[in-house]
Amino acid sequence: MHIRAYLRASTKEQDATRAKDQLGAFAAERNLTIAASYIENESGAALKRPELFRLLADCLPGDVLLVEQVDRLSRLNAEDWDRLKTEIRAKKVKVVALDLPTSWMMMAVDKESIQARIFEAINDMMLDVLAAVARKDYEDRRRRQAQGIEKAKAEGLYRGRPEDTERNAAIIGMLKAGMSWSAIVAATGCSRSTLARLNKRAGGGVE
Repeated sequence: MHIRAYLRASTKEQDATRAKDQLGAFAAERNLTIAASYIENESGAALKRPELFRLLADCLPGDVLLVEQVDRLSRLNAEDWDRLKTEIRAKKVKVVALDLPTSWMMMAVDKESIQARIFEAINDMMLDVLAAVARKDYEDRRRRQAQGIEKAKAEGLYRGRPEDTERNAAIIGMLKAGMSWSAIVAATGCSRSTLARLNKRAGGGVE
């Protein structure tokens, strides 16, 4: 049995470090070793997560997918959650989450025993419940955010996303260096409308 830690973090590296420390402590308390860690900076509401599927590809039957919380694994809608569960079951991987104590027993019982079957049934039900709660929390926050933006717009207070000044300075530098717009878009991923705005700010460039 290999234990593989999945850390879905925000763009702040310290988030992943904190979670990694907690997962390491959890394993050490049980005299277990984490074989590999997979760090992802993707939304839990999206099924497209390269590191998660790389983890599953690396797994052998009986391996453990260890997460800090169920919402690190899924904020998916019901259809995508079913797809992910199907993939996990096909690989015969055990999901263990620090916020789901019933899942901890999965590492301690004989996989062929009646206890293992009981724990598996309970764990599957609890995973579904927590995944549904995580999805509802995600949708509620998105709705509140949208309502806040609409209210700010109505009051003339909404200013949109803060400017990425570091990236924009780099783009202006590219423009002044004579790089083509197509090359800049390919290198930075910015939109052509953003590029046009920065080009105007820079006093002209090349297209």
